[in-house]
Amino acid sequence: MQLAGKRIIVTGGARGIGAAVVNAFVEEGAHVVSLDVGESASIQSHKGGWARSRVCDISDSDSVTAAFAWASEQLNGLDVLVHAAAIAPNATADAITLDEWEKVFAVNTRGTFLTNRAAYERLKDHGGRIINFASAAGVMGQPGKAHYAASKGAVLAWTRTVAREWGPLGITVNAIAPAMWTPMYDTTRASMNAEQLQQHDAYMAAQVPIGGRLGEPARDLAPVLVFLAGEGSRFVTGQTLMIDGGMLMLS
Repeated sequence: MQLAGKRIIVTGGARGIGAAVVNAFVEEGAHVVSLDVGESASIQSHKGGWARSRVCDISDSDSVTAAFAWASEQLNGLDVLVHAAAIAPNATADAITLDEWEKVFAVNTRGTFLTNRAAYERLKDHGGRIINFASAAGVMGQPGKAHYAASKGAVLAWTRTVAREWGPLGITVNAIAPAMWTPMYDTTRASMNAEQLQQHDAYMAAQVPIGGRLGEPARDLAPVLVFLAGEGSRFVTGQTLMIDGGMLMLS
C-alpha cells in the first residue's frame, strides 16, 4: 500500500497506458480521478483505493480549469499529477499541414502547460509530484512524426525548467519516456503486411535488450509510476526516465 490515501489526477486514464497506471494506483490504495476525452470506468478497491472519471479536453483552458476544480473537490486536494494524455499522428515533415501541426502542439504542449499549471496551484503550499509523459521521439526525433517529436521535445524542456522553479516548494517534476505494447500499437501492427511485420519484429528484437519487444504497461511501467508518485522519489526531479527495455540509453 505504497500510495494509501494519495490524491492523484491521471490525464489520459481511460485506455492503454493511462488505464494501467490508474489501476495500479488504486491497487496501492490511492484515490484517483481520471481525466480523458473519453469516458473511463470507476474503480473501487477493497484496499481503500478508488478511481472516478470526468471528460476533459486538455487543450482547452476552460475544460482543464473546470475538470481540475471538480477533481480536487472529489479528492479533497491533490498530491500527484500524472499527465499521460497526448496524440501522435503520422505524417512526414514535408506533408504536415499547419492545422495538423497546431493540433498536435495544442494537445501535447499546451495541454502540458495547462495541466501542470493547474496542478501547481494545488501543490505549491504542501509539495507533491508531477509526472509528464514524454517520448524518445522528443530526444532523438522520429521519422514520420516530426510534429509529435517537436511537441515532446518541448515537454522535456518545460519539465526540466519547472523542476528547477518549483523544486524549492517541494514539487518534483519528472518525465518518462515509455515504450509499451498498447492497443494503439496493435492497430499499427495490424496495418503492416506480413513482410513489414517480420522486418519490424526483427528490428525490435535487435533494439530492445530486455525481451526484444515493447513492454507490458501493468508489469513494466505501472510499478515505476507507483515509485515516482510515492515518498521514495522525493529527491528525484528534472529527470527523463526511459522505461523502454534499453532502447534508448542516455548518459
